[in-house]
Amino acid sequence: MSNLTQEKVIEAQNKWGAGIVKIGAAFMEKADFTAVAQEHISTLYAYEHSTVLFKPTKAAAEQFRGDNAAALSYFVATNGACSEDKGFAIQPWTKVRFENTGIIIQGDTALAMGNYFFTDTEGNETKVEYTFGYMTDNEGNLRINLHHSSVPFQA
Repeated sequence: MSNLTQEKVIEAQNKWGAGIVKIGAAFMEKADFTAVAQEHISTLYAYEHSTVLFKPTKAAAEQFRGDNAAALSYFVATNGACSEDKGFAIQPWTKVRFENTGIIIQGDTALAMGNYFFTDTEGNETKVEYTFGYMTDNEGNLRINLHHSSVPFQA
């Protein structure tokens, strides 16, 4: 019997958003933002536990990020793993909020879909569509094993 709940998924989303803000703040403070980003990936993604399917919003040439190094490149662009990356998380963003369309829980896994909104330093909000999949690791922590995001379709 799983103890996975919608509240735990929302808590994981809040940690993810806070982590993105923390990376950008470290960048602005000229602190070790790469280490902050690596901690974000290591604590929230399942790369050490499972296959991770990661399709970032701003990725075209290397659309999918199947390992930790490629994820780090997307967030901070300091390791040269993907040459197109500019460092999404060092924008910086001051706030991230999720609006879930739905959360599905099955055993020790969950799926969440909706929009998330990124606020920049001038207060402008960028809307992005997402689907996140979560798995429970051996310690009971939620880990992201599916991350797909894209900009809304423009007709």
